[in-house]
Amino acid sequence: MSESRNYLLRMKKLDADIIRLDNIEALLEWDQETYMPRSAQNGRAAQLALLAALRQERIISSEWETLFGKIGYDSSAVESEEIRFKNEEFNEMDRAFLREVHRRWLRNKLLPVKLVKAVASEISLAQSAWAEARSANDFQLFAPHLEKVINLKREYALTIAPDAEPYDTLLDEYEPGADVAQISDIFDELGAGIQRLMDKIKGSTDGLNSPMPPFLDRKYSVEKQDSFGRRIQSHMGFDTNRGRLDQSLHPFATSIGLNDIRLTTCYDEKKVLSALFSNIHEAGHGLYEQGMDENLRQTILGDGASFGIHESQSSFWDSIVGKSHAFWSFWYPEFQKLFSENLVDVELEEFYRAINIVKPSLIRVDSDEITYSLHIVIRFQLEQALISGELEVSDLPGAWNQSYRELIGVSSDNDSEGCMQDIHWSGGSFGYFPTYTLGKLYSAQFISPMEKEVGFLADILKRGELDVILQWLRENIHRHGRVYRPTDLCHRLSNKSLGSSDFLSYLDSKYKEIYRF
Repeated sequence: MSESRNYLLRMKKLDADIIRLDNIEALLEWDQETYMPRSAQNGRAAQLALLAALRQERIISSEWETLFGKIGYDSSAVESEEIRFKNEEFNEMDRAFLREVHRRWLRNKLLPVKLVKAVASEISLAQSAWAEARSANDFQLFAPHLEKVINLKREYALTIAPDAEPYDTLLDEYEPGADVAQISDIFDELGAGIQRLMDKIKGSTDGLNSPMPPFLDRKYSVEKQDSFGRRIQSHMGFDTNRGRLDQSLHPFATSIGLNDIRLTTCYDEKKVLSALFSNIHEAGHGLYEQGMDENLRQTILGDGASFGIHESQSSFWDSIVGKSHAFWSFWYPEFQKLFSENLVDVELEEFYRAINIVKPSLIRVDSDEITYSLHIVIRFQLEQALISGELEVSDLPGAWNQSYRELIGVSSDNDSEGCMQDIHWSGGSFGYFPTYTLGKLYSAQFISPMEKEVGFLADILKRGELDVILQWLRENIHRHGRVYRPTDLCHRLSNKSLGSSDFLSYLDSKYKEIYRF
C-alpha cells in the first residue's frame, strides 16, 4: 500500500471519530425533543456543549493540516472549492472525501472551542425555552434566548469569514455554494410565477377562499392515523429494522448512526392531513439516509449532497407523490375504510380536491403547494434581517405579521402560530429555511429524468409500485451521498442548473385541472 493511501486511511479514521460524535449529539438532541424530562434541560445543554467542544478539537487538530500536506494538497487552491490533489491514484470517492474533510477543516479552523461550546449550550437552552414559550403563547419567554442565539451565530459566521456577509456564510453550511444573491434571483422568478398562478385561481369558479370541506374538521383517531402512517412508510420502503418513528412537538428526521434513522411526527385528531403528510415527508428523509452506499456510511460523505437535495427527497414524496391523484386512486379505498365513520360519504375526487385546496394560511407545514414557498420567502427575508441586525428580536412578531399580511394576506396575534411556529431559529438553523423551497425546485426538476427511465409516474402510482420510484432514487441520488456537490448532481440528472421553471410547470399543469382555469 502506498504512503498516500496510508495517509488517506488515517484521515478516514479521524473522520470516523468525528462522525461518531455527530451521532451522539444527534441522539441527545433527538431525546431532548422526544422523551427527555423538561427539568433536565440544563444538564443536557452542558452535555451538548462538551460534545461540541470535543468535536471541534478533532476537526481542527493540527494532524489534519499535516496530512493534507503529505497527501499532496495544492495550497494554491486553498480558497477554492475546486481542491486539487497532486496524487492521481485516488478515485472519485476518495477525492470527494478529501474535498469535504478539507472544506470542514477550512471552515472550522478559525473557530475557538469556547465559541463552539457557547453556541451548542445556548441552542439547547433556547430549544427548551421555545417549547415552553410556544405552549404558553408567550414570545417574551423565548426572546432573550433567541437574541443570544442570533448574536452567537453572527459571531460564528464572522469568525469563519470576516469579510463575507454573515448570512451568506451560514447559508453555505446548508446549501454549499449558494448565496443570497443567487437564491433571491430564483425566488423572485418563482414568486412572480406563483402570483400568476394565484391570479388564475382567484379568477376560477372556486377561487382562493373556498371553505375547507367539513370532513377534514372531524375527529380522526390518533391510533388509526399512526397505523396508516406507518403502513405508508413501510410501503415507501422505510426499513424499521434500521429506523423508528416517534412523536415530537415539531416533526424531524435524524441519523443516530449506522442503521439507526429516527423519524418523528406529531398527531392531532383534528388535523389528519398534517400528520399524514408529515409521516410521508419524514420518511422521504429517512429513505435517503437508508439508501447511502455502504462505503459512505459513517463517513463525512454519508450525508445528503445538501439540505436542499435532502429536502427534495421529502418534498418529492409528500407533494409530488403523496398529493397526486394517482397515489390516492390506489390508497384511498384503504384510507376511507379505516376512517369509515368520517369518510363514508366522501368520494375520491372530493378528497383529492380537498388535500389540494389552495388557501392562504398561517401555518407553513399545513400550507398548500402553491403558497408554501411564500412562507419560506418570508422566513428567508426575516432571518437575513435578524442576522444583519437590521431587525431587532423584540420587533420580530410585528415584522412577521406585517410580512404575512403583505405576501399571503393573513395574520394573527398568536405568536405560537406566528414567529414561534417553527423550531429552526431556536436551534440556530439560520440559512436552513431556503432549502425547503430549493428542495421543491430540485424535486420537480428530477421528474423528467426519472420518467425517461421508469415511465410515467401516474401509471406507477396507480399500481401502487412505490418500490420502482425508490429504486430510481437510490440509484441516482441516495447512494451517492455527498460525493457530488448539489449543483453537480442537479446537472448530472437534469442537464441544467436549478431554476423555477419545472416546478412552476408542474404546479400549472396540476392546478389547471383542479381549478379549471
